[in-house]
Amino acid sequence: MHSALVRKLFLATALAAAGPLAAHAQTGLAISEIYSAGSGNGTYAADWFELTNFGPTTINLAGFRMDDASESPLASVALRGIASIAPGQSVVFIEGNASGSTDAALAAAFTTVWFGSTPTSLLIGGYGGASVSLSSSGDGVALYNPASPTPSVPITTVFFGNATVGRTFDNAALINSYVEPFAGVSTLSSVGVNGAFLSANGQEIGSPGAIPEPSTYAVIAGVLTLGCTVLLRRRSRAAV
Repeated sequence: MHSALVRKLFLATALAAAGPLAAHAQTGLAISEIYSAGSGNGTYAADWFELTNFGPTTINLAGFRMDDASESPLASVALRGIASIAPGQSVVFIEGNASGSTDAALAAAFTTVWFGSTPTSLLIGGYGGASVSLSSSGDGVALYNPASPTPSVPITTVFFGNATVGRTFDNAALINSYVEPFAGVSTLSSVGVNGAFLSANGQEIGSPGAIPEPSTYAVIAGVLTLGCTVLLRRRSRAAV
């Protein structure tokens, strides 16, 4: 078999076997937490999701957009308020109105609910629009990068089922599913697991700003990359 074809087949097999890990290793970004029951509660009354950079470099978020489970680039809306995300950093985007005029008030209320008077370095951005409201009966978050080779295809997508008031969805497993029926995140945040804690007001459990198992992810990604490199080199030498 031609060496180039061998390399292609091996890489495809490796990526398929790695599943969500390989997908996130290519983009560096993952939707690590979601709360779709927020819009009906009496605290900050808004849904939100957390975005984490597992890559080695800072990622410029200029032009990035999001949509819900419809995964429609035309219906997507811009992420706003956060210019970039550093390696090993988690940030939160809260659903506000389309213009962004409610973003500051929502961020202040969110900070008070989760951290009270405790200082926090968590960056909080916003998004909004009638077409992207997250449903508490099941929905998704799809992220688009205009600089991607295929800007109309989400760089990462997470789906989830029925929401539970007071507990966020914990995506520490880094699920990245494009298959229907949506096999997405179902794990609810629990105090002490993956950095989750009880909010300052005692009404919600989650881990906004906490990175889900970054060391484990980095080790596995490194092993996967090393294994692929070694085998490809062996294949290349054998073909000479």
